[in-house]
Amino acid sequence: EDFENFWSECPWEEDLKYAKAVCSQVDVPLEVVHLTDEYWNNVVSYIIEEYRSGRTPNPDVLCNTRIKFGAFMDAISKMEFDFVASGHYAKVVHNFMDQADEPSILELSRDTVKDQTYFLSHLSKSQLKRLIFPLGCIPKDEVRKLAKNFDLPNQDRKDSQGICFLGKIKFSEFVARHIGETPGVILEAETGDLLGEHQGFWFYTIGQRQGLRLPGGPWYVVAKDVKNNVVFVSRNYFSVDKRRRIFHVGSLKWLSGLPPSKDSQLLCKVRHGPGFYNCTLTMELGENGHDEVALVHLMEDDQGLAAGQFAAFYKGRTCIGSGVILESRESTDFPVSAKALEIARMEDKSKLGKPVKIKVITDVCHKNGDPKENVEPDIKVEDTRIAVSSDRSVSHSETS
Repeated sequence: EDFENFWSECPWEEDLKYAKAVCSQVDVPLEVVHLTDEYWNNVVSYIIEEYRSGRTPNPDVLCNTRIKFGAFMDAISKMEFDFVASGHYAKVVHNFMDQADEPSILELSRDTVKDQTYFLSHLSKSQLKRLIFPLGCIPKDEVRKLAKNFDLPNQDRKDSQGICFLGKIKFSEFVARHIGETPGVILEAETGDLLGEHQGFWFYTIGQRQGLRLPGGPWYVVAKDVKNNVVFVSRNYFSVDKRRRIFHVGSLKWLSGLPPSKDSQLLCKVRHGPGFYNCTLTMELGENGHDEVALVHLMEDDQGLAAGQFAAFYKGRTCIGSGVILESRESTDFPVSAKALEIARMEDKSKLGKPVKIKVITDVCHKNGDPKENVEPDIKVEDTRIAVSSDRSVSHSETS
């Protein structure tokens, strides 16, 4: 019921209007598949529980695996379509004829800025074999030009941003509705000084800078104490001694069905965007002694590794799979002082009194060093064309 209250803010009616107009113009039949309940049960509920547990989920990855190419494929399974075509910026290479049993390959799109392989990296091998991405060989600006040339009704529509079902609703409002607000304290990680208050650790993610409302910054969220509802912040987030290169990844899916070879040298994305890290990946057993996890060692520091987010892995231009970044099992997180941890465990935090007067530090970025932007590697691999036989029928699933 609460979800439906927000559903009225989702621009689905506008999306459907454009879809109908385009289909009418090009004379393609349109059938609407309603998946509201599936979206709530498989994506939204998961997001809420992850934030409640102190992690930072990625709804776009979940939507692709569980809804667009999960529940949607199940819903059309009796319609005898061979492929589902989607507007994602990615490339998929299928094997036909004598290699039909070989896994399909997911590759970077031609437009590396708009590339969406990160969001598709957790698909299963069977899901990928049924997909085609016609826009994977075309840059986004060229797609815009083609839309104008064909005079499509949606030619001037802006790119979608944010979480689709929220529309104009702020995500903080959605979280407040479903998790609520519980006052807690903001402590400086190095000193344990009380700097301010917050309304729940679930409103913050590691590396966050916006919304802290603290003077003398920039301040960054560096850690969270979920049990005691405490948020730790620091102005030294980019100091060279605060290395964040090593992490574990679980819930792994490999698009070939098999993990990479031992101690593989790969490329890694820890968020959507054109930047990669060189990394090594080693498979090992998880804490339960059964499930496999990947130990990932980046060649450079990343300042925003957050448990719950996805890490996607690549060999050259080929995306080989991904998994969920796990909560740290080593002392590789931002070091929170023993004093700060002790204060966080205090039951009666009213004894802390009023927040301290924050001393303004000038030239923080110059002192600690500006964060490096991820640089897209010079990947030189020949483009491979998508092969689809002309007599195969295709169903269309529009992606925002």
